Amino acid sequence: MNITLEQAEKIIAVAKKKSIALNTKMNISVVDAGANLLAFARMDGAWLGSADISLKKAKTARFFDMNTGDIGQLSQPGESLFNIEHSNGGLITFPGGVPLKNSSGEVIGAVGVSGSSVENDHAVAEAGAAAI
Repeated sequence: MNITLEQAEKIIAVAKKKSIALNTKMNISVVDAGANLLAFARMDGAWLGSADISLKKAKTARFFDMNTGDIGQLSQPGESLFNIEHSNGGLITFPGGVPLKNSSGEVIGAVGVSGSSVENDHAVAEAGAAAI
C-alpha cells in the first residue's frame, strides 16, 4: 500500500491547523512508502533551514518505521543505534517524524515536521498522522 496525494494533503492541512493552534510556523513533508517526497508545505515565515529537516525527519521515520524521537533515544552513546544518523545520507534523530499507517496497520509513508521546539514538531506531526 501507498499513501495517496489526497491523504497527504489532508495530513498537511491538519498539521497546519495544529501549528497555528500552537502559534508556530512549520515546514511539513509527507513521503510515500518508498520515502519519496509526495507533498510539502512551508508556512509563511517558517525557517528556511527547517525545510530540509522536515524531509529528513519524514524519511528517517519511513526508513525505520518508528518515530524519530524513538530513534534518537536508541542512537545515544552506548545505545544500540549509536551514530545511525550518519547513515542513509544523513538522518534526523530527534522528534518530529512519524510513520503513517493504513487501517490494517501497514506503513504507507511518513510525515516530518520542523520549525519549532521538538515537542511542538512532534505534536504537529502526530496531529497530521492522526488525520488518516
